[in-house]
Order: sequence, then C-alpha cells, then structure tokens
Amino acid sequence: MFRRRTLFAAFAAAAFGLQGLSPASAQDLVNASLRLKWLTQAQFAGFYVALEKGYYKEEGINLTINPGGPNLLTENLVATGADTFGLSGGTDSVFAARDKGLPIVCIGVAHQVTPFVFVSHKDGAVQSVADFKGKTATTWFTGANHVLSAMLSKAGTSPSDVDIQPQQVSVTPFVDKQVDIVTATRYNELYVINERVGKDNLNLFVPEDSGVSFPRDTLIVSEQTAAEKPELVTKFLRASVKGWQEAFANEAEAIDIIMKISPTLNRAQQEFMLKEVKTLMTAGKASTDGLFSIDKDAVGSANNLLAEYGVISKPVDLDAAFNAGFIESIPAEERRL
Repeated sequence: MFRRRTLFAAFAAAAFGLQGLSPASAQDLVNASLRLKWLTQAQFAGFYVALEKGYYKEEGINLTINPGGPNLLTENLVATGADTFGLSGGTDSVFAARDKGLPIVCIGVAHQVTPFVFVSHKDGAVQSVADFKGKTATTWFTGANHVLSAMLSKAGTSPSDVDIQPQQVSVTPFVDKQVDIVTATRYNELYVINERVGKDNLNLFVPEDSGVSFPRDTLIVSEQTAAEKPELVTKFLRASVKGWQEAFANEAEAIDIIMKISPTLNRAQQEFMLKEVKTLMTAGKASTDGLFSIDKDAVGSANNLLAEYGVISKPVDLDAAFNAGFIESIPAEERRL
C-alpha cells in the first residue's frame, strides 16, 4: 500500500471523470463510477488512460473514477449502489462478500496469478518453504495469511509452527533482519525491498510454485446492475480493456497521466509497478483469452481453499459470484495485447 502522503492528491482525482464534458454532451452519456481498491497509482493506470483518451465517452459512459483508501470497502460501496463498478481486493474479497450475502458479481479478473510473494534473505536460514518452521513471518491478514498457511501445509509444515505476525506498512523490520520472512506485492513492496537489500540478495517464494493461486484485483458490479444494465457493463469492460492496451503500449504516457493526478508519487517506482502489473494481467488464461479473463479453475481452487480454512462458511456458488459472460462477449482477439 502506498504512502499516506498521497491521500490528498489521490482523492482530488475523484473529480477527474468530469473533465472535458460540455453540458450538451453530458446529457447524452450515462453516468457511472468506478471505485478503486486503493489510492491512485500505476496499478490502475489503464482505467485512467481510458478516461483521459475518452474511451468511456466513446462507449456512452460519463465515468468518474473514485480512489479507494483506508476504511473504504469497495464491495460495500458497489453492493449499496454508491458506486457502479468496483475494483475489489480479489477473489477472496468476492467470496467473503458473497458469503456475507452482499449482492455483488465479479465481471473480470485483472491479476491472473497471486500478486504477492514471500521473501527471505539469501544469506539467512530460510531457503525453502519448509524452512519457515520456527521462524518469524509477517503478512497481511486480508487473504495473504491464508495463502501462506496453504503453502506451509503443502510443504508439510503446520502454520502453528511459524510465528506469523501482522505486517506493518514499512518493510524496515525485514530489511533490518528483525523478521525472517516478509510478504511483498510484486509491484510495490518488492520494489522497495529490492532497492534497500538488493535483488540478488533475496529469495522469493511464489505461491503458484507451491500449487496455491489467488487471482486478485477483481472487477465487480451489483447483481442489479448486471441484470438491468448488461450493455453498460459490456461497454465499461470494452473501454477498460482498450485503456489497458494503450497503457501497456505507451507506458511513459500512462505514467505521465498518473503523475499528473498524483505528482508526489515516485516515478521510477510507478514505472516498475506498471511493468509488474502487465506481467500479472497477461499471465495464465489472459495470455490466450485476453485481459480480464475469468479462470474458473483458478477461482474454484481459491474458493475451496477459503472454505477449508474457515474464512467462508462454505464454498460459494461460482456461477452466481463470477459472470464471465460480459467479458467473453468481447472477442478474445480484441482483448489480447
């Protein structure tokens, strides 16, 4: 998660979607909003590029992008109709929301594989997942902890044999070797750790290497929107795909757009972030079927994992929680890079 000092700049971007509309043209467009999962940064570049380039307007949508932030739950805002679309935490967030009875539906998955890894010092005692036993690990108790538990179980180690602690915003405790293993998103914390420790001095433990996968950054709508405004959903997805294709084709310009909204961000880190996000968004099924594909096998595996660990009361109905029909109505060749 990004520095809190960007909070003011990011929330100032909430009005970004209103730029460039004359009163006459505004009357011809359908108003809609997209709630992000966090503050403005390159993780969301494609949406801002689509807005800047007018792709949503071309689809007849007057879109406002609302940044997320501390204590803002995208699932709740979409379920109540406060926002039309949302980029939620991930498959785990969708399952948890459905388990609580929130009427939300996933219409696309951005990150096709788990976006975070577990990191240890190469000169330390942790050289494999089995070595986590008896060591101290920090992680986020918002889904990453369950991925860690699953990885440990598959390695024959009980999670109770590892001192798992809540992770701070700063990675300094890991850098200073006060903890043995730290959790890092590929596009954010890993950049900071690489800069401070050195990429060659680290071991990375990838969930997929242990047979665990949690696709994340899920696009959601309310059940009502999905049922009553299917054309709006498809048009939003088409414009968003186009924005991401443009962002990856012209990365420097995409970062310019992000920096214009949040000028206090570190440009080098944003450049790193966009490249890592591209890797996440084009992995797995997206490599053949295009951006925002929904891999029911990967989603189903995460569903079963959460039920096994008691995060949700029982596996949710995948067909009710994940509707691939909207994104698949856009031909795969139009969604590939």
